[in-house]
Amino acid sequence: MKLCLFETNDAPGNQRVGAVVDGGVAELTSALGDAAALPPQARMEAVIDGFEGLRGAFERIIAGGASHGDGSFRLRAPLPRPSKILCCIGNYWEHAEREPRPLNMFLKSPDAVIGPGDTIVLPSTTDPWVFQHEAELAIVARGPAKDVSREDFASAVFGYTGLIDVSARGEGRRTWRAGSWMGKSFDTFGPLGPVIVTADEIADPNDVHVRFWNDGQLRHDYNTDDMEHRVPELIEFATSIMTLNTGDVLSCGTNHEGLGPLQDGETVEFELAGIGSMTLHVSDPLKRTWERGIYMGPDSTARR
Repeated sequence: MKLCLFETNDAPGNQRVGAVVDGGVAELTSALGDAAALPPQARMEAVIDGFEGLRGAFERIIAGGASHGDGSFRLRAPLPRPSKILCCIGNYWEHAEREPRPLNMFLKSPDAVIGPGDTIVLPSTTDPWVFQHEAELAIVARGPAKDVSREDFASAVFGYTGLIDVSARGEGRRTWRAGSWMGKSFDTFGPLGPVIVTADEIADPNDVHVRFWNDGQLRHDYNTDDMEHRVPELIEFATSIMTLNTGDVLSCGTNHEGLGPLQDGETVEFELAGIGSMTLHVSDPLKRTWERGIYMGPDSTARR
């Protein structure tokens, strides 16, 4: 089931729970009971916590087809403000012949989240950064989950979505942000979506193809089978340190071979096989420019 938050064109700002179906979206509000009155993030958390009891009603609504047709609605971030966004550092082999690097993660600000059709706004800092995209598979937690073994990882996973971990890189890391991950937490630096696909629809999270285009140029093009540390281990590691609560997001890292800059006026598209695609825009109030192309990997055209 592809669960989403959406708003109709005639009622912008009124986010509703739905499921993406052929021809549009099926609105699920009538099945939510008291949860329908909750704010969007809390509403989606209630859906996750109560999903087994809600599934039957959802399936009956979905069987009736789209209640809102294509072009009459807009998808929003399926989790507008998760309590935590936990991101893997690296976590892909990238054709390297070496021992796996130690698994490590960092926290990204929930206020960075935006959704399909939104705009990534580059900050008005004059530090010498370059702003890059990292397209990633992300896990949506079902909690509370603490000290979960990798054999039992599925108990902590409700579903999967996508995250673009927009990242500031360059000499600015040696200024006041040195030693921190602040350069990944600017507002709008966490596009999330387009939907949450329930775990039963993803046969193997380590076999999902990820692609990302910048103004039509293919940059990321990799499969999650290239992870150094696979999804069960990510859940085990994260929950050995902290509790994952319902609606938390754990992003699985990226293959850095496709990295390139984001800059003013560009349009990007992000696609995960079996999950969906979303388009976003880029705006830079300072109108900076960088050499276009891929900055890392064997096909690099614009290395820093």
